[in-house]
Amino acid sequence: MDVKKDILWRVYLIYFIICLFGVAIISKVFIIQFSEGDKWRAQAASFSTRFIDIEAVRGNIYDVNGSLLATSLPYFEADMDVNADGITDAVFNDNVDSLAISLSNLFGDKSMKEYRKMLRKARKDGDRWLTLQRDVSYTNLQKMKKFPILRRGKNRGGFIYLQTNQRERPFQFLAARTIGKINEEGTGKPYGLESYFDSTLQGKSGHRLMQKIAGNVWRPINDDNEVDPEDGDDIVSTIDINVQDVAENSLMNCLRKHGADHGCLVLMEIKTGEVKAIANLKRVPGDTSMYVENLNYAVGVATVPGSTIKLASLIAAMEDYNMNLNETVDVGDGTCYYSNRKVSDAERPEKSVMSVLEVFEHSSNVGVTKLITRYYSKDPQKFIDRLNKMNLNTPLGVSIPGEAVPYFKDTKDKTWSQISLQWISHGYESRITPLQILNFYSAVANNGKMMRPMFVKEIKNKGKVVKTFAPEVINESICSQKTVDKAKKMMEAVVLNGTGKALKGSAYQIAGKTGTAQMGLVNGKMTYQASFVGYFPADNPKYSCIVVVSAPSGDAYYGGAVAGPVFKDVADKVYSTSLEIHKEINAVQPQYALRAPVTKQGSHDDISEILKVLKVRTTSPDDKAEWVSPNSNDSISIVLQPKYTEEALKRGIIPNLVGMTAEDLFYVLEKYGIRVKIIGSGAVSTQSIPAGTAFTRGTQIILQLI
Repeated sequence: MDVKKDILWRVYLIYFIICLFGVAIISKVFIIQFSEGDKWRAQAASFSTRFIDIEAVRGNIYDVNGSLLATSLPYFEADMDVNADGITDAVFNDNVDSLAISLSNLFGDKSMKEYRKMLRKARKDGDRWLTLQRDVSYTNLQKMKKFPILRRGKNRGGFIYLQTNQRERPFQFLAARTIGKINEEGTGKPYGLESYFDSTLQGKSGHRLMQKIAGNVWRPINDDNEVDPEDGDDIVSTIDINVQDVAENSLMNCLRKHGADHGCLVLMEIKTGEVKAIANLKRVPGDTSMYVENLNYAVGVATVPGSTIKLASLIAAMEDYNMNLNETVDVGDGTCYYSNRKVSDAERPEKSVMSVLEVFEHSSNVGVTKLITRYYSKDPQKFIDRLNKMNLNTPLGVSIPGEAVPYFKDTKDKTWSQISLQWISHGYESRITPLQILNFYSAVANNGKMMRPMFVKEIKNKGKVVKTFAPEVINESICSQKTVDKAKKMMEAVVLNGTGKALKGSAYQIAGKTGTAQMGLVNGKMTYQASFVGYFPADNPKYSCIVVVSAPSGDAYYGGAVAGPVFKDVADKVYSTSLEIHKEINAVQPQYALRAPVTKQGSHDDISEILKVLKVRTTSPDDKAEWVSPNSNDSISIVLQPKYTEEALKRGIIPNLVGMTAEDLFYVLEKYGIRVKIIGSGAVSTQSIPAGTAFTRGTQIILQLI
């Protein structure tokens, strides 16, 4: 009995424990299902569905005239769910060959048999995601939408496509470093306007619900995005692509001609600081004729300025000590010494005593160093302070990342020496970028007002201006107007009589400064940097420009000979297309032209109307004559002699056609059935059928025009 009770007790205990365990399981099920249901359902969904960011279309970059400099083109990944519910075996088998042929004809990367094999294999393996093609253009995507099976759509035809955007520069390498790039591959640093205005251009990403399927592949659940992306804003740059093209080609030709390592060019509008063209070219290693834009030398690389800094040195002495252009200095034979360090001129001077004006126009190193020593030897820091007041030691703060910081040492610098004053004054022991030195020259041309260089004018959204960038003043006056006038006179003299004479003789006057700097020994040979910086027209400055050519390998390395011609090429292009800077030929138009123009024979009414507009006096013995032969009876009027061309044709007689134009000939001769053959252009000089000869319909006449 005791044994039986003991067994029952054990059975009841086990039964009770099992019941408790069952209750616990049921309770947990209820808790998971109802109390924590939302939490676990969301977690489960997170493993199979996910919101994927949809990239917004990046904004465009335009030049100042509206030409596209950078844009985002849509490309698509075209995929197919070969086992979609709507694709029955009958649908697939009846259309797979046609689909394979269509894909092969469109893309040409696989044969029809290869495409068919790929489609059949995917169908057999139960694939729900087959990539048909990547980087499909919008045009080709539209064609694919009409292909067999695919034209049935996503659910019935399994056609799925995902959009990506690729950045393109329509003008390829033109201004490439300035336009810039966002390194989407994750390599390298972003640069240029693309980088600086990234937040403006990139827009806002959208969201699309995607589902995870076999093979760790994600596919969209719905046809449309859950949240559509917002396209980025467009920016309108100050670059003029027409001038940019001339600038880059001229610089390219110069670099090739002189075998230079690299070079740069910047063209800027003086009053506003707008940069109209900026070119940076570097020789490709191993190819002496190939140059590319791989570094923005104009903005990001500070080098010794050479002789171009002499303008600032002499302005400092003029401003601090009222130095006069007629003041003289003894340059001797073009050499001098400071602490046993030799300073020499490029050429032996024609005379041993020069004025300040002559020192500058002939770029005398000896003359500049002696003048600066004369005024600043007792207080060299005053010279450095004056350069700093002209903003030469301060970055410009432009909208191009990576601007180099200029460097002009002062007397507290541990590297300051007894020759630092003289070496800085003629372009050494200092560093400055081409853009920074150009901006200084622009300030002089702008009567002392220094502007911040501009690269962007506007920001637009869907064609509507949302922000405008106004010109910014950095320094209201880098020096007095009296000093500015002296500086302008010096720069004009450089082109008229000095080292820049190669730029003389244009329809407009150029003012500027040549520069030739020694850059150091390479393989035992001295390398040079040639430059020219200036502005035009000299009497009414509108544009400034700098050209820098580094390490020319030929015999020519002076700034005037190497960089000067490039400056002139660009200046000629700008001048020829900028009517606002041309001088008026005649401020007051006379009532009548001073000399009658040469006029061909033709219609009385047409010629009379044209000459009336040109304000040329005319007389006509017969106002009713349809055709006339204009003759000038004096220098200011024309007699419209009647030419009875049509009267002769009406009688079946070939008239005298000499002097008539092709347009009139076709009109009048073919009207009477005469076939006309024209040789040459201009006006009739000879005719194959003499005047006065009878003709019939269908007769051919050959007319020689000159």
